[in-house]
Formats: sequence, C-alpha cells, structure tokens
Amino acid sequence: MPSLRQLQYLVALADTANFGSAAAACHVTQPTLSQQIKELEARLKVTLVERGRPFRLTPAGREIVERARRVLAEVGQIRKAAERSRTGLAGTIRLGVSPTLGPYLMPTAIVRLHRDYPALRLYIREGIPDDQLTELRRGEIDMLLAPLPFPSGELEVTPLFSEPVHLVGAPDNPLLARPRQDKAELAGAPVLSLDRRHHFHRQAEAICAELDAELLRDYEGTSLDSLRQMAGSGLGLAILPELYLRSEAPGEAMVKRFAITGWRAERTIAAAWRSDAAYADAYRAIAGVVATEAREILA
Repeated sequence: MPSLRQLQYLVALADTANFGSAAAACHVTQPTLSQQIKELEARLKVTLVERGRPFRLTPAGREIVERARRVLAEVGQIRKAAERSRTGLAGTIRLGVSPTLGPYLMPTAIVRLHRDYPALRLYIREGIPDDQLTELRRGEIDMLLAPLPFPSGELEVTPLFSEPVHLVGAPDNPLLARPRQDKAELAGAPVLSLDRRHHFHRQAEAICAELDAELLRDYEGTSLDSLRQMAGSGLGLAILPELYLRSEAPGEAMVKRFAITGWRAERTIAAAWRSDAAYADAYRAIAGVVATEAREILA
C-alpha cells in the first residue's frame, strides 16, 4: 500500500508540475521525491507520471491524485478530531477571507473571538474566493468567508449577513449636485471594477447591465482602495460595499454615494467549510461571531 508521505509527494507534484518545486514544497530533496514517486508507481504497478518536458500526469495519475487529495484531507480531519477532543474549542484554524471583506470586518471580529475563545488561533489568508473554494475542498484551508453565490457541493454553507453596495463617484460629479438621481441618468456612465476573477466583478457586471452603464475593461482595480482612489480622481464611477465605506481607513471624503431612485443592490456574505469537518462546531462559532459583528456595524 502507498504511504501517506508518497501520496503527499504525488499531490505536490501535480500542483507544481515540477519535481524541484514539489520537493521544495515538501521540504525534501528532488532525488528523494523522485525516488518515492517511482516507488509509489512500483507499489501500485501503474505509471503515474510521464517524465519529460512538459511534465504530465497519466490518466491513471490524474485519478489517483484526486483520490489522494481526499485521503490527505480525511487524515487531516482525523488529526483535528483528535486535537478537538483533547483541547475543546482551541487550536489553529486556517481561515480564507475575500479581500473585499476581510480588512474591513475581521479586525473587530477577531477582538471578540479572542475574548470569547482565548485558546482559538486564526491563520487568516486573503485570496480570490474561487481559488479559495478549491483550497477548501483540498483541505488547504479550513473555513471560508466569501460572497454568495458559490458552488456548495461537499460543503456546509451558512449565510451570515447581507450588506448594501453603493455606486459612488467623485464629489464634483455633476449628477451628485442633486440629492437623488434617476436610473436613466446613469446610462453609459463608465464604471470601474476589480479584475474578473473576483465575485465582485461579476456583481459589477450585473449592476451595469441593470443601469445600462458601461463597465470599463481597461482600468480594473486590484483592491477596493484602488477603486475608490480611481473613482475619486474622476476616472469613472465605482461600486463599493457598505462595510468598506463605513470602515475607518477609507472613509467617504474621496467619493460620494449616489442615491438612485428605485434602485438598491446588496451582497450576501456566507461561511463555508467541509461537510465532514471535525471542527464544524468551531467554524459555526466563528461564523456566529462574524455575523453578529457585521450586523452591529450595519445596524
């Protein structure tokens, strides 16, 4: 039977597509990793890797890699279950957070979490939600906070709260001279967005379609801060969430909200974790604190 270490080497090789990079990721030498992959092939009596340039997995290799991912994730859950039984609501949890949410909500949520669960440790990693969903399924992170919708297969998904999103522009925009605007006045207006890997980009596309505005493709931002700054300079309008606009760091001096008659938009933030997670009660506790903190800010 293959060892867990050999399965780990194989998965690392599949992820990096390079023997040297896989060896570095596993903290072993390249000859050691290569030899273990050969031994794994001998044990299974099947070729897993087509060696050469470019490197490729065989069809059997691809199937075994996916099964190995599940095995390694399950072993990780076994370890967490054992730790959970020893320590209670404690230990280190790897939390993936959308960059359009984490910096503007998590600081206050962490204060409350540490007060309520002092033995709990959070390793927080921001990333693109689509990428982090893959990491969650692989067991590379334990829990995810991100906007809906996203596929929920094999995951427990808990909606936490909804927050408004607003169209904003530079304060000297002529339309903002009046207290309210009509939707028709936004037709053709240039709107900035994050790059298309973000869920927020897809929401911006839908809002632009609804308002008959033009989503700018040549000036995609890398963060909500960059959107606010570009909008404040007059390059275009931007769509920003309520929690961001209320946060202390950005404020609202640089941009002003539109008040569009008959129009409102929002997004729903959810927490997700693997359905079979050993720490599910800890994840629910974290989700509850995050939801409470957000609702208090938005109230």
